Amino acid sequence: MENGEKQITVIDENGNEQLCEVLFTFESDKFNKSYVLYYPLGADENDDEEIEIHASSFSANEDGEDGELEPIESEEEWDMIEEMLNTFLDEEEENEE
Repeated sequence: MENGEKQITVIDENGNEQLCEVLFTFESDKFNKSYVLYYPLGADENDDEEIEIHASSFSANEDGEDGELEPIESEEEWDMIEEMLNTFLDEEEENEE
């Protein structure tokens, strides 16, 4: 996955495909995984509604293609992801000023 304009299709728990915009991806040496943070397209960013950001882990296939998204199950991973997200959002805010 590249950092930049990237969209992924995610299948929700009801089996519906949903087009999502990738917020950012990062790798964790600690967990030896890659992570992607994304949100459903169609969520209006100018809306007062908070955008629901989702996170999944993934591992690239041998040919470098994106692998399957996998749920994040450990509390420790969620804490790390939340920290990365907060850092990312802080940087975004600084860039807007």
